[in-house]
Amino acid sequence: MSRRKKGNPVHGWVILDKPLGMGSTQAVAKVRTLFEAKKAGHAGTLDPMATGILAIALGEATKTVPYAMDSDKIYRFTAQWGESRDSDDAEGAVTGTTDARPTREAIEAMLPRFTGTLSQVPPAYSAVKVGGMRAYDLARDGEEVVLEPRAVEVYEARLLNAVQDSAEFEILCGKGTYVRSWVRDIALALGTLGHVTALRRTRLGAWEEKDATPLDTLTPFMHSPAAFAYLKPLSTALDGIPALAVGGPDTVRLRSGNPILIRANIFAKLKDGFDGDELPGQTVYLHEEDGTPVALAEIAEGELRPFRVFNFA
Repeated sequence: MSRRKKGNPVHGWVILDKPLGMGSTQAVAKVRTLFEAKKAGHAGTLDPMATGILAIALGEATKTVPYAMDSDKIYRFTAQWGESRDSDDAEGAVTGTTDARPTREAIEAMLPRFTGTLSQVPPAYSAVKVGGMRAYDLARDGEEVVLEPRAVEVYEARLLNAVQDSAEFEILCGKGTYVRSWVRDIALALGTLGHVTALRRTRLGAWEEKDATPLDTLTPFMHSPAAFAYLKPLSTALDGIPALAVGGPDTVRLRSGNPILIRANIFAKLKDGFDGDELPGQTVYLHEEDGTPVALAEIAEGELRPFRVFNFA
């Protein structure tokens, strides 16, 4: 007989302003305990030295984590020049030094080379898996970590401030972009060495810095109904995915994992979200008229086929 998970059926997102010095896993555990939730996860790790938006999913919201992780992100961070670290941030061991320092003009002139589609090698101390193990575990054990370059998107990069030994930047980027790698690579291109000394995530998809709640604000509401004022609906992670209201027999079929036909009235509503030629293969968020989530479904062969059904029992 399988053991039931302890906790309550709590569903939604907590947008935490993660404090400095706390790991993402530790932050998730604290929020899960605070809400006494059965299940929890997060959308995108923040290192202990990073602060800002850590989106924590509770209950059925964990089924929407991939959509939050695919969202664009904004980071604000500081690069320290003249020193490389094995982790590409201030927590690592020094691996090289140089007296070379880039000017503000040189940095600004280099930014176009570090926007757009970039080929980026993740840091050795990262969550990328190598042979089934996390790269950071191998690196901490003293093993050499060789990671393959991957294509990432940096849509915008701005220099916010520059002094002799450091510079502050802000970037808007896509999934999988490592700020530490970006700093390491732009430093080398500028003829120096560099690593990250401060990092803050200020946007994740539709969630902005103003939406994030500090842990100190939540903690006094431990196991209290007042905490639910900070719980955002599951659907907030699905920004940009067309939504469709369903009801009656359609809802029953979908909740059972069965497809429904795209009848004329449904097709008319879908046309508002997609062009007719784009319908096959697209994802639709289905909900009841009162907003209760039902399922995520794929459009295929004239049907809406659910592949993620939300169960609030």
